[in-house]
Amino acid sequence: MLTGKLYPTDLTDSQWNLIKEILPEPAHTGRPRELDLRQIVNAILYLVRSGIQWRMMPREYPKWQSAYYYFQKWRKDGTWKRVHDTLRAQERQKNGRHKHPTAGSIDSQSVEGTLVGGIRGYDAGKNVKGRKRHIMVDTLGLVLAALVTPASISDPAGARKLIRRLGGAGKKLRKIWADGTYRGSLLAWVEARFRFVIEPVLRPEGQKGFQVLPKRWVVERTFAWLDANRRLSKDYEVLTNTSETMIYVAMIALMVRRLA
Repeated sequence: MLTGKLYPTDLTDSQWNLIKEILPEPAHTGRPRELDLRQIVNAILYLVRSGIQWRMMPREYPKWQSAYYYFQKWRKDGTWKRVHDTLRAQERQKNGRHKHPTAGSIDSQSVEGTLVGGIRGYDAGKNVKGRKRHIMVDTLGLVLAALVTPASISDPAGARKLIRRLGGAGKKLRKIWADGTYRGSLLAWVEARFRFVIEPVLRPEGQKGFQVLPKRWVVERTFAWLDANRRLSKDYEVLTNTSETMIYVAMIALMVRRLA
């Protein structure tokens, strides 16, 4: 297997140093690890960016079965989320912010599904059959939480599940900006259970066509960042939690490039 930077998505030495310290230590029992974890991570980053199938992994990388094994292992044990959250805190501090934000934005994006199995739904408002990505971001556009549901799930219903996932990322939150669909009983539910409030940012009355709205444009930009990854151009995954992990991996790639 070749080493070095073969593809634009491959990690540089300084980028790899940021990630490797967060990865789990090798087991002290059984056979020693033979695989190069740097190449495993490179393979997964290449897959997310290029949109290839697992079985079409370039031969310069480890076997696709090995890359897939670590992708799923780190999904299940929380490694991807831990790497993501650590890099997000570092990126915030690099920009002079506290590692825990006080404000954020929430939105959803309906994307078409594919012929693979898994739960799907129909978003009548967007005329999309597939799944819906719900994300909350800070004021820098960094993801605080992600949730993938059938496209038929409403924004307020998805928001309730998403907010419950915030964990420590939401400990200092005081305000979340959203569009007009996040109204009704959701606002009272949030105010009664959390320390923050949801503040809808509405279009000016009579305004038609596209217009960048204050506060809300940040989360729209994050969706644009995610859309640059071909694996996220549609929802290709069988399991929704795999789809969510793809979002975190895409953000890891973005943040590690900024940090090193």
